[in-house]
Amino acid sequence: MFESITQKLDSVFSLFRKSATLTEGGIREGMRQVRTALLEADVNFNVVRDFTRRVTERAIGEQVIRSVSPAQQIVKIVHDELAALMGPVDTRIAFAPAPPTIIMLAGLQGSGKTTMAGKLAKYLQGKGHKPLLVGADVKRPAAIEQIRVLGAQVGAPVFSQEGGDPVRICRDSLAEAEKAGCDTIILDTAGRLHVDEEMMAEAAEIARTVKPHQIYLVCDAMTGQDAVNSADRFNKALPLDGVILTKMDGDARGGAALSVKAVTGKPIKFIGVGEKLDRLEEFHPERMADRILGMGDVVTLVERAQEQVSLEDAKKLQEKIAKAELNLEDFLKQLQQLKKMGPLKELLGMIPGVGKQFKEIDMDEGELASIEAMIRSMTPEERRKPDLIDPSRRARIAKGSGTDPADVNGLLKQFKQMTGLMRRFGPQAAMNPDMMGAAASGMRFGKQRSARKRKERRKKKHRR
Repeated sequence: MFESITQKLDSVFSLFRKSATLTEGGIREGMRQVRTALLEADVNFNVVRDFTRRVTERAIGEQVIRSVSPAQQIVKIVHDELAALMGPVDTRIAFAPAPPTIIMLAGLQGSGKTTMAGKLAKYLQGKGHKPLLVGADVKRPAAIEQIRVLGAQVGAPVFSQEGGDPVRICRDSLAEAEKAGCDTIILDTAGRLHVDEEMMAEAAEIARTVKPHQIYLVCDAMTGQDAVNSADRFNKALPLDGVILTKMDGDARGGAALSVKAVTGKPIKFIGVGEKLDRLEEFHPERMADRILGMGDVVTLVERAQEQVSLEDAKKLQEKIAKAELNLEDFLKQLQQLKKMGPLKELLGMIPGVGKQFKEIDMDEGELASIEAMIRSMTPEERRKPDLIDPSRRARIAKGSGTDPADVNGLLKQFKQMTGLMRRFGPQAAMNPDMMGAAASGMRFGKQRSARKRKERRKKKHRR
């Protein structure tokens, strides 16, 4: 997320790191490069112009603080202005005093509206609500079937009428929600490949008839300025309450996230950060500013960890780490929880100072699956006492997991090194950036070495 703009802004800040003091000429030159970086990130031109003007005015008028470097002062100003540009924080959903609360999703076809309806249903369930999913998109083939599948996956009831009138479907869903005991209704309305009069008329008619309490526009973040332009058109036709940006995990530029609030005046409520139905995050401008500037996002990382790890389990793990009693059973459990939190590279990027160390490393998530397969191929006794694993056991484990004995040996060696570090430095060793960087490099080297050996064996076999 935001890799491209983060890298470009970091190169601009490096100019200020070389300066002993802030000068007006240096600030203006730096802001010219910031302007270029933002425009290349597909940020709206007017937004870029106003943003760089505000940063320039603040930087030139900034009182020199001797204990803070010029680069740190500029980064602080840019951070504050980025947060202001995307903010303020507004993740509240205005629930009706008397249920059901009606939430209407609008947007173009392909923006991820139907999937977002499923994600929003799961999110609301986590908050103690009982949502009803309504399939009002009768234009797109298989849209009704898709929302039924999503409803089954999250355990939410679905209301739809094959080939029915979208306005009538949305109106009839009120009675269905009352019958099913649902306190929230999520309307998945039809989209088009582009904004047109028919689409807007249908959406406006649904809004007039059903009177939703919240109308959210769903936009594909990866389309950049196209997302912002469509948001502006929708905002003029519908009383929007907020915007949801999808596919943020694949957006390296950040143009939509940085532009949509300034252009529409509507807050970004949520962001979709993956395909799975639990990959929905509340939008926090300051945290996004931290990510854009490569500062990590510890708060979101902790929140994700709290969702997967109970306080009791965390205490037990801490006691084991303190006593250096961590075994491969514990490691497997932690690995499974880690996978649920999101891609490994994304999680490491949330730790301040660590993300930069991994930006050039291609992290293969399949490697985690191989590690899990190796541990699962061990007996319970072997997981608890890895020292029991001799060459014959390594061969059996490798065969059972579809790996090589060298891979099993590498896993055991790395696990032994990790537990040795914990014994020496305590629990803090696990979160030390230098150690994590060394471990990642070791895994990468081990993987490349194993791959070379497999390639050599195939060549020998072929020659025979």
